[in-house]
Amino acid sequence: MSVRRFFGLSLALALSASPAVADPLTITEVAAPAINCVFDTSCKIMVTDTIGPIAIPAVHGPAALQSRSFVAAPGTPAAGMTGYLFRIDLAQARGGTPNVCIARLKFDLGPLAKLPYPGGTGPADVFVITTGAIGTVGLASADRAGAAVTFAFRQPVCPGPGANPGQSSYFFGFAAARPPQPATARLEFDIGDGVDVPARAPAR
Repeated sequence: MSVRRFFGLSLALALSASPAVADPLTITEVAAPAINCVFDTSCKIMVTDTIGPIAIPAVHGPAALQSRSFVAAPGTPAAGMTGYLFRIDLAQARGGTPNVCIARLKFDLGPLAKLPYPGGTGPADVFVITTGAIGTVGLASADRAGAAVTFAFRQPVCPGPGANPGQSSYFFGFAAARPPQPATARLEFDIGDGVDVPARAPAR
């Protein structure tokens, strides 16, 4: 009898220690300024920015994670929520050999709202502004495992080779009911390893 109890406890502990299974989030591509209308009836938004410097090995020039938040106005689809946007900006960064690029962005995030963003194919968790805004690199996927959300880029975002300009991701984001707070983003390099960068994100 005691053997059965011990085995059951061991099994329960093993199951509780299993890693969280990642669930895919729905992504839709949108255009600016139409996306602003989800958050403001005038289709104009006032944002608060955080610029997080990115320390990339052997890279010279500014490299940054831009994160911003803005409050949705009453009477809009996102009323009562906060909008969040993020962009990797390596436009002025110059790479070395090898040229180290950014493949993924990870956060611990609170719940995200699923909304019918204009131009999208249906309600989505995450939107990417591919028209009417800066950037060239979009998202391949977004996944949640517990509080951890991972955004993977369609291709690594790279500093410029030599004197050539570097790349920028498109702005991508979401809406959340919880207010912004200082956060730490984990940027993962295409060669492995990564770096922590300050950002803004919804409270968990």
